[in-house]
Amino acid sequence: MKVFICDDDLEDIARLKTLIDEYARKNHMEFAVSGYRSGVEMLDAIRKGKTVDIIFLDINMDAMDGLTVAKRIRERLEDVPIIIVTSFMSFALDGYKVRASRFLIKDDLDCTFSECMDDICNELQRRSKTICFDCVEGNIRLKTSEIILIETEGHKCLIQLKDRTYQIYEKLEELEERLKAQGFLRTHKSFLVNMEHIRNINSYILTLDNDRQISVPKARYKQVKQEYALYVGKKR
Repeated sequence: MKVFICDDDLEDIARLKTLIDEYARKNHMEFAVSGYRSGVEMLDAIRKGKTVDIIFLDINMDAMDGLTVAKRIRERLEDVPIIIVTSFMSFALDGYKVRASRFLIKDDLDCTFSECMDDICNELQRRSKTICFDCVEGNIRLKTSEIILIETEGHKCLIQLKDRTYQIYEKLEELEERLKAQGFLRTHKSFLVNMEHIRNINSYILTLDNDRQISVPKARYKQVKQEYALYVGKKR
């Protein structure tokens, strides 16, 4: 996996590289690490097409602060995990606005780094998981992370992705059983939603990141909110 470290302190970059190398050895993994001393430098690499799987980003940097860098990253890379590394936890609330995956305090890195990497790597593995569906359009293999929701329509179900929809003659209950371990939640008798794509749940309305809004029945509302809160909590 390709890892970017963005920090204006060379010692902090070196420290993170050492922790990544130690994690790689213990877990029999390989990481290609690139260090950047400014957000401008890293953003330029991304603009030029350099790919990245995980980003460690310092908050306090000269010229362009980490939160501004994170916002620019999100304009190009919606899903790459961004781990905010800071000396001050007070920046955490701002970090959620740019969908930071984790927050690490520099003084606590020796204690928290390994657990953070476990969570991030597990999340990346989950996102890359694929499942085969016997659709009307043929036998289709889909990344579960790309499925926004599944809804019933007559005797079939519609598997909705960002830019296309597939039809399948399989009961929603059967699809729920196949997908619930991948972060899918039954919000209504007619809807199975990928919690990764939920933007907000409020006043019995669930809003997805494609702006689709779905009513949540009063009888299910409390459970839906609880399960989504647990999902978000595990990701953080």
